[in-house]
Parts: sequence; structure tokens; C-alpha cells
Amino acid sequence: MAASAPITERRYVVPLALVTSLFFLWAIGVNINDILIQHLKKAFGLSDFQSSLIQSAFFGGYFLAALPAGWLMQRLGYKRGILTGLLICATGAFLFIPAASIRVYGFFLFALFLVACGQSFLEVAANPYVTTLGPAESSERRLNLAQSFNAMGAVMIALIGSRFILSGIEHTPAELAAMTQEQLLRYRMSEANMVKTPYLFISGIFLFVALLIFLTKLPEIKEARGVEESGTSVKLRGTLAFGHLIKGVIAQFFYVGAQVGVASFIIRFAEYTLPGTHEKMAAHYLQAHLAGFMIGRFAGSALMQKIAPPKLLGLFAGGSLLCLLVVLLASGQAPVWSIVLVGFFHSIMFPTIFALSLKDLGRYTKLGSSLLVMSIIGGAVVPVIMGRISDASNIQWAFIVPLICHAYIFYFAVSGYKPSLTLNRAASTITASQVP
Repeated sequence: MAASAPITERRYVVPLALVTSLFFLWAIGVNINDILIQHLKKAFGLSDFQSSLIQSAFFGGYFLAALPAGWLMQRLGYKRGILTGLLICATGAFLFIPAASIRVYGFFLFALFLVACGQSFLEVAANPYVTTLGPAESSERRLNLAQSFNAMGAVMIALIGSRFILSGIEHTPAELAAMTQEQLLRYRMSEANMVKTPYLFISGIFLFVALLIFLTKLPEIKEARGVEESGTSVKLRGTLAFGHLIKGVIAQFFYVGAQVGVASFIIRFAEYTLPGTHEKMAAHYLQAHLAGFMIGRFAGSALMQKIAPPKLLGLFAGGSLLCLLVVLLASGQAPVWSIVLVGFFHSIMFPTIFALSLKDLGRYTKLGSSLLVMSIIGGAVVPVIMGRISDASNIQWAFIVPLICHAYIFYFAVSGYKPSLTLNRAASTITASQVP
């Protein structure tokens, strides 16, 4: 049935196209961090652990804003939630300009945190919204297709970011130590100022898309009303009755942590594994990783017409595990290109886990979506752990963490995704629990 179901219905074509543009847009905020880690490491003289706090601040914002976003969407609808997210994103991006002027690392982290809060609103709205814009049987394919444009944005931002943010000026520790205080200050101020123009442009893009959304009529999709009709209100604890959702939240935590952790340290890993590699050359491996990610998204959407989403997820998780074993055990070019290939296998994981986890949730879909977006906090945790391991030993051993993450994703693909509770059973369970 999933293979024969159309990707969407005619009445939803325009709304689907417009909301899909948001997937392209929030790639800016997420993927430019991989460039910022390398850039701000130079601008402030940071360790691997300190630079990983960029991801902690960003994905911490996702975590804290997700539930408020879900509750707001329940009351105001998808469109107002999307507009709120875009305006918050624009504000956070604009704050990069004063942050660069005063050159305070904490201010940069706050600006990133604010951008992430806005993008959390966009994710909470757009992911479940796309799954409802057409037949339920093709929801995984539809979300994978929409997420493919997120992958396109990731590739573009890696190219643009490395061109306009990375200066290409690098000094060895000995050269930095030989500089006077004035020379060192001038160098680091120049590096910090590189972000001003790109982030002013990014802020303008968010505002422009907000204007387009404001001027466009989006249908407000109503999910199944089974639980509400039974007299039970939609509350957060109701989502906990769906075992496959909880397992999906854990799988999404591990996936996002692994995906962000791998991408965050590709440049660093290439410089370590291939001595003499310049940062701009190392950035090409990140671009290739993200290109594989984009190819995998489009290929995965097509393959799901023939292969069941859980089975395809299991195949891709197995591929990631094999690549990461090469990263840990091999030397030379092999581990670097294995990291590049991991991008292809990462491609379908987020949307497939997301769609499988929301199956049969009905009126709990928006709060379930909030929990799944909250699980993006994995992107704040895993890079920090990897940074600690790198500082204590080396960057290669840090990749044991994403290896562990993919082992759980493989389990979810094999059996954890299976719904253990239907909407009507959830209503009965919650109603019974309220009887004294």
C-alpha cells in the first residue's frame, strides 16, 4: 500500500511545497555550526571540548523550546507557530553582529541558542505537518522527500560557509606564541568579524520567508479525534502510553547525537589523520559528507517505494556501523572516506525515525512531535563527549561514541519501531488511570 499511495494530494501541493522550503532553510542554522566550530576555535583559541559547546548551546535551544512550541501549536495552529519560529531565528542570527563586535564567546553561544529555539518551533511544526499533507501510507516517503531539500541546503551552506567564514589563515601554536598581544588580538578580531556579513544575510532570509508564510493561506490539518471524543484531554503523559514513540525518542537522541558529532569533527579528523591537510582542504571532506547525505535523501525517498521504511532504516544503520568500525581501526585515507560515506547512510534516519514514531498517535501527534524534537538534545551531548575523549586521547577514538549510537538505531529499525498501542487503547488506558 505504501508503494502505491501517491506522495500527496492535489489540494496539498502548494502547502507541501511551501513548508518544504522550511526544510531547506533550517539547514542554514544546523549545518553552519560545523564551520563555526573550526572558525571560532581559531578566533578564541579553544580546545576541542570548548569548541563543542557550540553544538551544546545550539541543540540545548532545540530541547528547551520544543515543548513550548508543541503547546503553542496546539492552541494557535501550525502557521502561527512557523511564523514565531522564523522571527526568533532572524533575531538570533542578527545578534551575531554585536557578538562579533565585542568578541565574547558567550554572546555567540547565546545567539546560537536563540536561533536554535526558533528552529525548534519550525521543526515541531513542519515535520508532523508534512506527514499529514497526503495519504498516511506514504507519510515516510513524503517526509524523506521534504527532508531531501534540507540536505540540499546542508551542502550549499557548507560550500558558502567555508568560502565566506573560514579565512584560510592558520597559525601553529609556536607562531601564536611568538605574536605580541596586539598582533594576537588583531588576528582574532579579524577572525571573529568574518561572521558579520553572512549572518546579516541569514537574518534577512528568515525575515523574507516569514513574510511569504504570512501572506499565504495554509490549511490547518486536524488529526484524528479518537482520544478527545472519549472525553480525555490531550496531555503530555498520554504520549508516554505509546511505547514505540518512547523508543523513537531514544533512537532520535542517538541519531542526532551521532550525526552532529560526526559532522562537527570531520575537519578536525581529516587534519589529524592526514597530516599537513589545510583547513580549507579538510572542509572538502565535510562538503563530500553532506553531498552524500543529500544523495542518500533523494535515493532513500525513491527506494521506499520498493523497500519498507523500517527495513531500509536497518540497512542504512548497518552501513553506518561498518563505516565507523573502519574509522576506528584503519589508518590513512580509508577512515576519512569512511566518514564521508557515513553521510550517505545518515540521510534517511531522521525523517524515517520521526515518521515511524508518530504512527497511530492521532491527536497526540503535536506533543509526540515535541518529544521527538526535544530528543535533538543528543546533538548537544554527543559532541561534548567526543570532544572530551579527543582531548584525553585523540580524535579517532572519539568516534566510538557514534558507533554505540548506531547500534541502538539498528535495534529500533529491527523491532523497536513496532506500535504497541493504538489510539483507542491509549484513550482507554488513560481514562482507566483516572478512575480512583
